Amino acid sequence: MDNASARITIFDTTLRDGEQSPGCSMNVQEKARLARQLDRLGVDVIEAGFPIASDGDFAAVQAVAAAVPRPVIAALARAARHDIERAAQALQSAIRPRIHVFLATSDIHLQHKLRISRQQALEQARDSVRLARTFCNDVEFSPEDATRTDPEFLFQVLEAVIEAGATTVNIPDTVGYTVPAEFGELIRNIRQRVRGAEGVVISAHCHNDLGLAVANSLAAVAAGARQVECTINGIGERAGNASLEEIVMAVRVRADQYPYHTGIASEHLYPTSQMLEEITEIPVQPNKAIIGRNAFAHEAGIHQDGMLKNRLTYEIMTPQSVGVPDSKLVLGKHSGRHALSLRCDQLGYHFERRELDEIYRKFVILADHIKHVHDHHLLGLIHEAYGETHRIPPGRVEAERAVAAAANAEGRRLFPVVLPTDFSAASLPANPSSEHHSDQEDYLWGV
Repeated sequence: MDNASARITIFDTTLRDGEQSPGCSMNVQEKARLARQLDRLGVDVIEAGFPIASDGDFAAVQAVAAAVPRPVIAALARAARHDIERAAQALQSAIRPRIHVFLATSDIHLQHKLRISRQQALEQARDSVRLARTFCNDVEFSPEDATRTDPEFLFQVLEAVIEAGATTVNIPDTVGYTVPAEFGELIRNIRQRVRGAEGVVISAHCHNDLGLAVANSLAAVAAGARQVECTINGIGERAGNASLEEIVMAVRVRADQYPYHTGIASEHLYPTSQMLEEITEIPVQPNKAIIGRNAFAHEAGIHQDGMLKNRLTYEIMTPQSVGVPDSKLVLGKHSGRHALSLRCDQLGYHFERRELDEIYRKFVILADHIKHVHDHHLLGLIHEAYGETHRIPPGRVEAERAVAAAANAEGRRLFPVVLPTDFSAASLPANPSSEHHSDQEDYLWGV
């Protein structure tokens, strides 16, 4: 397939591998609700659960299959008859079912966990895929711990399961051990050396133990993988799985490097992330790429100054493209005069440069004592310094704002709505000196 038209299948395993993250378990109703949101997001495959694990997981796979008819619904099964039969039962109502069979292939797993030989593992994998194909035409096989498996043995196992009827072969970096160059080379070798590889989908499933899950997934795609397994918010075992939102937006933003596309409706990324956070009660880290609360927030003065002039200076995608309502400027000790002046104007006050300097000096002192300067703090500073003398006459407020908007539309909605706190301007130090006053500092903090 021509890379320019290559479509990457997004296999979402939030409901299965993601749920295995400590504290992230979901009941049947919650899984069905999130599955409907994943359907709106446009994922291609939803791995709904591990039916043999519990009656609840069995019921969840059934519920998801009933709730969302469009995507492929996958059920996980060990390479064992009872597991595969149970998965097939759970998928009976699915319009597009997939049985996902896995078996460890690394020597450390074969010797210490399974206590079987390589030959036994190869035969078990082959026979299990063959059995799964009697229930379902769409069968995926994963050699667990593939990146620590002897490559020659891995190739033998993959050839055997492809011959037995596997339609997707998934290469898991189960413990997050590999690195991008190594993983990309492994995918290329599979494509070149495994008989039948050209007739199946090659998939990547990466864990984040070294913080490389997304990078490894992208390396696999560049090497010829056409399915990536990932989760919302990157949740999963230990350090988590590859983050769906990061993979999707990396491919979209850097189409010059990754000439592929997905079926994801990216404006649903943030709402999906928020729903998962609500269901699991596990908060997303603030600096999480794409969907963290700071992903489109700016406090540094230089950055705020750039944002107010042209958002492209500090944002490589629009917040709306991922479902975030807007960017926001946060007033804090790193903010500069440009952002402060804009906010004063939006609150109905206009100051000349020298007057703004006085407000700015007090603002920096205050910002050294609290994390964020909210509107009621700023109003307190203004009233303490100038009272109401600099308030823009009511009749001119909207007119001046309209002029400012026409000249610089970027600043209109950048400030977040904030709630008041107990900090008041009266608690400022009596001496209004600040270490951020020189001309050089004025530039550094953003004019």
